[in-house]
Amino acid sequence: MAEVFYAKGPGNSGYIKNLEVVGFSEMDCKSGMFQMQLYKTDDGRYYLYGSCFGGERQGIMINEVTDPSRPVFHKFFECPDNEKYPTSKACKVQVAEDKLIVAFSSGGLPDAKLDLSVPSINGIYIYSLKEDPLNPKFLSYWDTGVDHSEGVHRFMYNGGRYVHLSATCPSFEGMIYRIVDIDDPTNPKEVGRWWAPHQFADGYPGREFDPHAGHNPELMNKGWMHGPPFVVGNKAYLGYGGDGLYVLDISDVTRPRCLGNLRFMPAFSSWYAGARTHTALPLPGRDFVVVTNEGERFQFYTKEQINGMAQAMNNLHMVDVHDPSRPTLVAEFPYPEVPKDFPYKNFNDMGLGCQGPFGPHNVHEPMDGKSWLEMRNDRVYCCYFHAGLRIYDVSDPYYIKELAYFIPPNPVKTKEESLWPFFPGPRNAVTEDCIVDDRGYIYITCLDDGFYILKQDPSIL
Repeated sequence: MAEVFYAKGPGNSGYIKNLEVVGFSEMDCKSGMFQMQLYKTDDGRYYLYGSCFGGERQGIMINEVTDPSRPVFHKFFECPDNEKYPTSKACKVQVAEDKLIVAFSSGGLPDAKLDLSVPSINGIYIYSLKEDPLNPKFLSYWDTGVDHSEGVHRFMYNGGRYVHLSATCPSFEGMIYRIVDIDDPTNPKEVGRWWAPHQFADGYPGREFDPHAGHNPELMNKGWMHGPPFVVGNKAYLGYGGDGLYVLDISDVTRPRCLGNLRFMPAFSSWYAGARTHTALPLPGRDFVVVTNEGERFQFYTKEQINGMAQAMNNLHMVDVHDPSRPTLVAEFPYPEVPKDFPYKNFNDMGLGCQGPFGPHNVHEPMDGKSWLEMRNDRVYCCYFHAGLRIYDVSDPYYIKELAYFIPPNPVKTKEESLWPFFPGPRNAVTEDCIVDDRGYIYITCLDDGFYILKQDPSIL
């Protein structure tokens, strides 16, 4: 049987159920993409913007996906100047109302190149796409005030006046929730913030912390804002690391108030995993929030590093928030189906030689201010690291069913060719982020690879 067009060699076609791959792009092979955002122009053209992921350069990859079967890589857009700011990463993006907003970090991440002697960018750049989607027009920069730090991580912009950030802040350990007013996008101003009480280091005598410190298990266990802060109406739902889920009242954005909290540790979230609570995704029009505990890429580790330590379960959870003062865990998402001909019996080992910190990563984030995104409230799409893309039916919040999956082919780059040459662990395919458009096309990014475009089998729509 002939290999599929996206195969990486004989027998390396990945695994697929109830999905069809309609397009694939390696872009220019000099970097991958991490978080993506779509933008639909008035004349019906679809553009895909993604932050660089891997490789030496930092900026935005710009693609056109008007015809999903023929994605077109247009350009790498540098921001900021890589030579002037060599340690600053354009790590996350949002697009709405003809604006491209880019988040920056210059420390804190696992692969951060900390150098306090060079200038750094730690905040957001705001661009206009209205004039020319292929050449974003710079409007302004807002700075967190903490140099050489994690800066801004996952954030939300749904159009309108406010950008909702997970961001570092002077005097606070870890990222907190910060609200920035961009009514005048050339002059952004912070108008509100919220934090867990233990984060305010200046409030405790003799307490010190290092804002430049990278990810490590001790830091990851603490309560700090991962995000995005997902805002619906006058409520914000926060994935807050070791503190779990917070629900806030933001009817007064200058003074957010905590309504409720639900913790997931220690039963959930493993020692070597990523954000202990990653995302809190409200299902549109429903009183349910999907909360995720991030797993981790097995490439980060060797068997010797994990040293036989059992890893707690990282998972997706269904939480009832009809009473925001009492968020309640009501269901668990099922373990991802393992293909019959898969080379490993499950996803917990997969060549690492021991149990790794297996778990989910990013989910599709429907937002009503972005008419080009799918807004269904009965589907959850999750890039589940090396378990691939997973699609779930959540129409019944107590009986969640997996509908489809796609595990991409394994990358075949040599260590010298790899965008991540320093990773010590097994080089299996890893899916990172996903987004679904209003036509039903699903876009996923992959570690050390390009992006795939998929379509669901009509029988599961």
